[in-house]
Amino acid sequence: MYRRKVIGTKDRPRLSVFRSNQHIYAQIIDDSAGKTLVSASDVKEQGTKLEKAYKLGKDLAKKASKAKIKNVVFDRGGFLYQGRIAQLARGTREGGLKF
Repeated sequence: MYRRKVIGTKDRPRLSVFRSNQHIYAQIIDDSAGKTLVSASDVKEQGTKLEKAYKLGKDLAKKASKAKIKNVVFDRGGFLYQGRIAQLARGTREGGLKF
C-alpha cells in the first residue's frame, strides 16, 4: 500500500532504497519513463553499516547533482525510517538533494 502512493515524475524522480542484512542500495528512478537515472550501493565502502549508509547518501547526491537532479520523492521501500535508512536520507540532504 505504501509504494502505490509514492510515484516519481520527470520533475521529481523517486529515490528508491533497498536494505539487505549486509548492504544498502539506492537509485533515482523516473517512473513516467521507466528509467533509472542514478544508482549507487555501499558494496565497496569501508566502515560500519551506518557510516556506509551516510557515505552512500553523499555519493548519490553528488551523482544526482551531476545529472541535474535537485528534488526527489523519498521511497523508503516499506523499511522503517531509522538506522541506515535515516543515515542515507541525512547524507542525501547534506549532499544537496531535497525531499
